[in-house]
Order: sequence, then C-alpha cells, then structure tokens
Amino acid sequence: MKKSERTEYILKTLDKIYPNVKCSLNYSNPLEMLIATQLSAQCTDARVNIVTEKLFKRYTNVIEYANADLSELEEYIKSAGFYKNKAKNIKACCSRLIEEYNGEVPDTMEELLTLPGTGRKTANLVLGDIFGKPAVVVDTHCIRLSNRLGLTTKQEPEKIEYELKKLIPPERQLKFCHQLVNHGRVRCIARKPDCINCELRDFCKYYNKKRKED
Repeated sequence: MKKSERTEYILKTLDKIYPNVKCSLNYSNPLEMLIATQLSAQCTDARVNIVTEKLFKRYTNVIEYANADLSELEEYIKSAGFYKNKAKNIKACCSRLIEEYNGEVPDTMEELLTLPGTGRKTANLVLGDIFGKPAVVVDTHCIRLSNRLGLTTKQEPEKIEYELKKLIPPERQLKFCHQLVNHGRVRCIARKPDCINCELRDFCKYYNKKRKED
C-alpha cells in the first residue's frame, strides 16, 4: 500500500473514532492560547489548565503580563515546571507584543517565531486554532504515532512537520494532530500501546512489524 493510500485510510478511520476534537487547553482569546501553549512545554495539558484557571483571572491583558512582578508570576505558574524560564519568556513575549504588534497576537509563522518562548509547535497551534490556518502541531504524540503508523521515519519535529504537510490536506492538518493526541492517550500509549484494540492496527507499520516478530 502506498503511503498516500495508507494516509487516506488513517484519516477516514480517525474521523470515525474522533469526529469532534479540539485543543485540550482552556483559553478564551488569542493571548490566553499563546500563554497556555508556552506553559505546556514539558507539562501536561491537564496541569496547564489547573494553572491557567487562576493565572488568567490575575492577568487579563498584555500590559498586566508585561508589567507583572516576576516573582509573583513565577508563583502562579510554578507547578507547570521550568517556571522561572517560562515566567521570564511570558513577560518578554508580552512586552514584544506591545512594542511590535500593538498588543495583538500576530497571525503568521514568521512573526510568531519572533516572540520569546514561542517555537514552531506553539506557533502552529495558535495559527490553527486561533486563525484557522493550515497547521501541523508536532508534539510527543504526533512524533510517536506518525512514526509508528509509517507516515515518517524522522524524529526531528520540524522535519516531521514538513513531511506531514505534504501528506495531509491543508484543511485536515490541525484536526489530524488533535486526533493523534486523543489516540495517543487512549490507544497508542508510549510504553504499552493497546495494539489489539487499536482501530488503526491494519494500517500500522509498528503493529505489523511486531506481529511478524511474535
């Protein structure tokens, strides 16, 4: 089976399993999405949602973040891990938004990448979920599942992003990534994937290789 054919089957199956998916981070505006995604680095979305519940009530706009007392901001996000660096980046990011973008979150990859604490994963999530643009969000689930399914052999996030962009139709890219997150949590767990009950096993290179070895 060609990779393009396998991809089509995978997309159709994921649509049956997870027809309605969305980002698991809680936010109500572009700035909250940007900050929540920065906090999610090396942290679970569930933990980030706990942190932002209080954080977003304390700081409501770019000016408040830019002028925040660093030690106080650190306390609010402490349980998200790497809090000193994240707090520093949030302040610097919001300062840059004020100085360069009139306090608004920009809508291009090039501009988003100029913001402190913002890499391609964060930028793609903002572009996709906030601005409705084609976006491939490469997180740990995407790396693991796209390799196991045989959609890529790469491990570097940026290389995986570019390969998936060639395979996945633009209008399906963000939904596909959210579906991978769900499937990675339910079935394709890192250490012990539930291959027997996996709806994608017929198209999965990892499963078929494992079956031959057994």
